[in-house]
Amino acid sequence: MADPRFFQKSEPLSLSAICEIAGVACEAADVIIEDVAPLDTATSKELSFFDNKKYKEQLTQTKAGAVFVREGDLTLVPTGTHALVTKSPYKAYALTAQAFYKSEFENKPTEVAPSAIIAKTASIGDKASIAANVVIEDDVEIGENVFIGANTVIGKGVVLGDNVVIGENATLSHCMIDDKTRIYPGCRIGQDGFGFSMDASGFAKVPQLGRVLIGKNCEIGANTAIDRGAGPDTIIGDGCWLDNLVQIGHNVQMGQNCVIVSQTGIAGSTKIGNFVVMGGQVGIAGHLNIGDGVQIGAKSGVMTDIPAGQVHMGAPSMPKMDFMKQVAMLRKIVNKKND
Repeated sequence: MADPRFFQKSEPLSLSAICEIAGVACEAADVIIEDVAPLDTATSKELSFFDNKKYKEQLTQTKAGAVFVREGDLTLVPTGTHALVTKSPYKAYALTAQAFYKSEFENKPTEVAPSAIIAKTASIGDKASIAANVVIEDDVEIGENVFIGANTVIGKGVVLGDNVVIGENATLSHCMIDDKTRIYPGCRIGQDGFGFSMDASGFAKVPQLGRVLIGKNCEIGANTAIDRGAGPDTIIGDGCWLDNLVQIGHNVQMGQNCVIVSQTGIAGSTKIGNFVVMGGQVGIAGHLNIGDGVQIGAKSGVMTDIPAGQVHMGAPSMPKMDFMKQVAMLRKIVNKKND
């Protein structure tokens, strides 16, 4: 059970209600489920899921009242546990957990803290919640049902769509954030891009005259930084999820539904397609083109364009099979040398 000091649980749900939420067929519709839990700790009043073969033994021994499983794993479900068959057990579980534990922002009071500083020219939509010590500068436009966490600064002219959530201690400038996007605590969005001219006499700062445009339904992780463009805009497409501690350079253009894992850095003017996935600590050089559906393994260093659909690994990065061949060859050389 989640710690009630931090998470507020809803009333129990019947299996029929859970199946409707998760979009799966249901038997034993009148069975009552009180909570969600992992396979190894779930009780007869709790629901779990099986989505990773590593936990096969836990499934066979679970005491859960119900479990989301794929059809091929039905024989592993013990007697007394109701099997809810789905092609996506983890997603079904996610939807159910959302029903039991509403977003922390759904119950936030819609009020403006007395210590918030809001410019007279700012526009605040209905049911906005603005926490302590927030600063909202001139000409800001804020949509309906927006939450802004304590100590956050919203710079001049920033636009926030409806149902946007901004975490604590964030700074936003030169940006437009579309509906239902969540910006986590400590984010820095719209600051100067890393642009300068260099010669023997020293550095000359290049004014960064673009914006940051973030689409709908995005998640921007804690302490992530997204630089504004130098002239063209920096763009994050709809549905992109960026983990904590990601750096996006100026003029980067990212398509829809990309996943960027923590400590990844993307240098300026790189174009990224739709449904691209990057593992942790990936480094992308500037002015590259990364095609649709590309997957890049953790700690890879990308120095050249990657065509659509390829899987790359290594530093410098290369197609996965080439990387695996090199690893195998190196292992053979080392083993032969040690014989």
